[in-house]
Amino acid sequence: MSTIQFEELLELVAPKITRQYAIREPIEAGQRLSICLRYLASGDSMTSMSYQYLVSLTAVSKIISETCQALWEILSPLVLVQCNESAWKAISHDFNEKWHFPHCIGAIDGKHVIIQSPEKSGSAYFNYKKTHSIVLLAMCDANYLFTYVDIGAFGRQSDGGIFKQSKMGQRFAQGKMNVPAADEIYEGSTTYPYVIVGDEAFPLTSYLMRPYPGRGELTTEKKIYNYRLSRARRVIENAFGILAAQWRFYRKSTIAKVDTTEKMVKATIVLHNWLRKQDLSRRETFITPEMVDREGNDGSIIPGTWRNIVASNNSAFQDIAATSTHTHTRVAADIRNKFTEYFYEEGAVPWQFSRIYQ
Repeated sequence: MSTIQFEELLELVAPKITRQYAIREPIEAGQRLSICLRYLASGDSMTSMSYQYLVSLTAVSKIISETCQALWEILSPLVLVQCNESAWKAISHDFNEKWHFPHCIGAIDGKHVIIQSPEKSGSAYFNYKKTHSIVLLAMCDANYLFTYVDIGAFGRQSDGGIFKQSKMGQRFAQGKMNVPAADEIYEGSTTYPYVIVGDEAFPLTSYLMRPYPGRGELTTEKKIYNYRLSRARRVIENAFGILAAQWRFYRKSTIAKVDTTEKMVKATIVLHNWLRKQDLSRRETFITPEMVDREGNDGSIIPGTWRNIVASNNSAFQDIAATSTHTHTRVAADIRNKFTEYFYEEGAVPWQFSRIYQ
């Protein structure tokens, strides 16, 4: 973050974090924001922050909690805008141009954010990897911008269960997300619905496409579909990777109350979008080319540097367990079959046949 960006951000949140003089001189807004951002970006302990800024440990903890909440309240209306039909179509256009998946309006995934064991929580936060966590469920567009997030679900739940119970999942199921009606992919084609893409942890529905289960027994057509879907789904993996690369508090287990951890996750989400939007408009260097996965000329994927960070045993990010026990309707299966046929025929790309056997 440049000095100019810091000043712009301070101007936005200062009214929320400025404190009035009482018994002693209050800590000024600029220092409060600096403490919070440094803690999130450095991954340092609150105790260390207390020594660096000559502020009590209690004050540091309170400043981080309050400032993260202020960042969420101020920035979320600016960078997490509710999508309408035209916005969904713009996202779909970007996915088709960059990742060759038409009518895709977002990629969805979830991550466990590892935390210390909360007091009197029982097994609610205890996940399948025998750690305690809250779940960050998120959907993003083709430019690594988060569009919808659900934060704070118990770690013992699966991606699919969290999605089904979240407001986002319920609104999709009820048809209240302003998703455009099914239309043609190209002139003269049959109509295809607009869908989101996810991995094996999510259920197959009329609005959410997941891969075909299994590998060796799949037909060529199904392998190509899985390959094309995985290319589009990499966007959300990269978005999570950018979070872990830029905000280093994700690189180790979080030592804070559950409520404070949720606020910190919310703050990094909106800060990510705020910086990324400036990156796109001003050509800043928030995301370097080497940080994210990128394509070679032959369609191969060159892994981004974030993968080495998330792969670390100390990372606070852990994948959600995949499951193949989801049931689905005939309508959902027919939609997936339509996309499968399209990717094999009219929508084929030159390199896909060689990539599925590598």
